[in-house]
Amino acid sequence: MPKVAMIGAGSVGFPQKLIGDILSFEALRDTHFSLMDIDPERLDVTYQAALTLFQQENLPATASKTLDRAEALDGADYVICVILANGLEPFENEINIPYKYGITQNVGDTLCVGGVFRALRTIPILVDICRDMEQWCPDAWMLNYTNPMPMVTWACNVATNIKFIGLCHGVQGTAGEMARFIDFPPEQTRYWAAGINHLAWFLRFESADGQDLYPRIWEKLQRDGPPEGDKIRWDFAQHIGYFMTESSGHFSEYIPYYRKRQDIMDQLGGPGFGGEHGYILRQYHTHWRPHAERTLRQIRGEEPIPFGERSVEYASNIIHSLETNEFFRLNGNVMNNGLITNLPQGCCVEVPCMVDSLGIHPCTVGELPPQCAAIDITNINVQTLAVQAALEGDREKAFHAVLVDPLTAAVLSPGEIRQMFDELFAANRQWLPQF
Repeated sequence: MPKVAMIGAGSVGFPQKLIGDILSFEALRDTHFSLMDIDPERLDVTYQAALTLFQQENLPATASKTLDRAEALDGADYVICVILANGLEPFENEINIPYKYGITQNVGDTLCVGGVFRALRTIPILVDICRDMEQWCPDAWMLNYTNPMPMVTWACNVATNIKFIGLCHGVQGTAGEMARFIDFPPEQTRYWAAGINHLAWFLRFESADGQDLYPRIWEKLQRDGPPEGDKIRWDFAQHIGYFMTESSGHFSEYIPYYRKRQDIMDQLGGPGFGGEHGYILRQYHTHWRPHAERTLRQIRGEEPIPFGERSVEYASNIIHSLETNEFFRLNGNVMNNGLITNLPQGCCVEVPCMVDSLGIHPCTVGELPPQCAAIDITNINVQTLAVQAALEGDREKAFHAVLVDPLTAAVLSPGEIRQMFDELFAANRQWLPQF
């Protein structure tokens, strides 16, 4: 019976999805889920939903709930982290204060001003969780879904000895979108993608029999134009020569070309992930209630809990492979120990990884196309300073992380960046105890 500790289990929707994914494997039906959160009411919803699923499908799985992190981690084989550090108030500051200065962010959780400040307040919490793991479950794997993914993964690997991998659905999700764009069955594609999280590049995209599908993508793009609501990354792909792993609104935060001028955003942006400002923050405020209400109906037995169709998330496949020795390949966030030779050694990269019962084995990629590496390095520059600032409590390094951010530098002067940084730092000071 593997024990899976889920930290942040009170999140709406995502923990239930991961529980269902894990139990969809016959070999994992007896898993024990130790659910932990700091919000007892939300935690109880996830707990009751899990018990309802076990009963509905007559599964031997078990679950427990706790507000005590040590209790959840004690003896765990796997730890899944899905926390939103500090709630929504600092998140609102990280979106709204930069907006006063002309910085529009679609998501604000990976790079730009919002990503840096989220790293400053999230990294200490994740490091503390990993240090607790060193005491209570030192051999467990940390399967992390918490953003900013590259900076969190980097910091925890530097500061602790825990086996840590960062997981995202950008690669597999984008592969499906590329296939559907050319009306090709996604399940009949294969690909090789590498780079950094949210800026990994599809170096090869082929049919199962080895046919290069890129020419079909370029041909349709020239003929029909990009999909509505996702124009920015399709536009950039034409110029850089490769497709990248993030939707337009989010991707546009990592580069200096689009969000600096409203006329560009009017032309290529659009609602939702097409470029709207503060999109994800509004999702947190408005979309959690329908999810919660649906879960409560399921707990009351008014509608069934979906089960059996596994999501694209990697966590369940990793656990299954580690438990059964059945081979699986994913794209994971790991340390760059010679994996991508033209990105800085020791940074966090997203590369293909092989999994079996002996562990998770990252693949050596070699060089990225130089133009793709150049874009990634601009983001790694920010990550380097933000990770150091978060671990060392160095305020000036935190400012320098914002100073060298590509989008911020395209919009503001250094003096304006300093003024914005100081205002945001003061507003979020209570969530930055290491400073």
